[in-house]
Amino acid sequence: MRILHTSDWHIGRTFHGHSTLDALAEVLHALVAQVREHEVDVVIVAGDVFDSATPAASAYTLLDEALLALHATGATVIVTSGNHDSAARLGFHSRLLRDGIHVLTDPRAIATPVTVHDEHGPVQFFGIPYLEPAIVRQHWVDADGAGPTLRTQAQTMAHAMDLVRAGMDAHPGRSVAVAHCFAAGVDATVGLEREVRQGGLDVVPLTTFDGPDYVALGHIHGRQQLSDRVRYSGAPLHYSFGEQHKERGSWLVELDAEGLVSTEWIALPVPRPLVTLTGTLDEILAHPDAAQYAESWVCAVYTDAVPQHEPMRRLRERFPFCAMVQHAPAERTDAAEHSYAQRLRTAVTDTDRIEAFLVHVRAGHGPTERESELIREVLDDRVRAEALV
Repeated sequence: MRILHTSDWHIGRTFHGHSTLDALAEVLHALVAQVREHEVDVVIVAGDVFDSATPAASAYTLLDEALLALHATGATVIVTSGNHDSAARLGFHSRLLRDGIHVLTDPRAIATPVTVHDEHGPVQFFGIPYLEPAIVRQHWVDADGAGPTLRTQAQTMAHAMDLVRAGMDAHPGRSVAVAHCFAAGVDATVGLEREVRQGGLDVVPLTTFDGPDYVALGHIHGRQQLSDRVRYSGAPLHYSFGEQHKERGSWLVELDAEGLVSTEWIALPVPRPLVTLTGTLDEILAHPDAAQYAESWVCAVYTDAVPQHEPMRRLRERFPFCAMVQHAPAERTDAAEHSYAQRLRTAVTDTDRIEAFLVHVRAGHGPTERESELIREVLDDRVRAEALV
């Protein structure tokens, strides 16, 4: 059996204010072609199908088109929900979907697999939707209100995998688990979800996933191999400049009669490459490869000592798809190490206060000689005006 493992489509996400629907549609079209080319039997989408719990109508349209196209290849499609999805909305039409498309969003059904047969017998697919402990613990209490302790996602995922292993005992055959979480062993430097970076890491130990022949994970936007049989596929598009060096693609997984045989990375096209250019604003504008980056998303990090006038407008004249500008001075003076409040405490005159402000907003660089002259002229004019009142 051949399985294609993908995840984190994030349908509806914008990239620095720009829609990604057309780009994602192009990539998913390529993914469908790969499913047909490699004669894939099962396609797994491991959570975060949508980017929002309330996706726009256009997002639903793209999902419908993608699922129908995948179904038309003859593959079975298995979808689970992620932390960005509304499990209720994503699963609303699950009973109405045609045979061969399964949307698994109910935590109460974790132990009940989707069974797909090949020449070697059944393969059991167990879908674990994203589990928020405070929300899902109610599903696993008895009549007396007793149940497992589920305060963290690690504890909740451990309980879910116990249910999977119970399901494996009840449904013999090879097995695949699908989940959406942050697992121990992930490279945490790039490709993390916004919420993971901001809210901290609730790490699920790798041993939690013992049992199945393969575990298809979602939640991390760069591909990761935690073991031969536990992997992240990452997102099909680059959704931040921090992901720009991560390949986009899916894992092609093959099972034989005994279980996992092989995994192969299948790369996806990148509709618009991402590039980060660093230097002074003039250096970036005069970059020798500017023509090469004319069709790329550009992040410009300019290192001038002081902020430049209208940098985005000037950059877009050179790079039409400049999406982000950052000011990162190459050098900071000793004055930049003091807080604004500290500098104000030592300021005596209005000139001192203005200079303290300029040092604060210019990474330690005070007024130029010409600016100092203008400041003195303005302050002198103010004193003369007050004297006439």
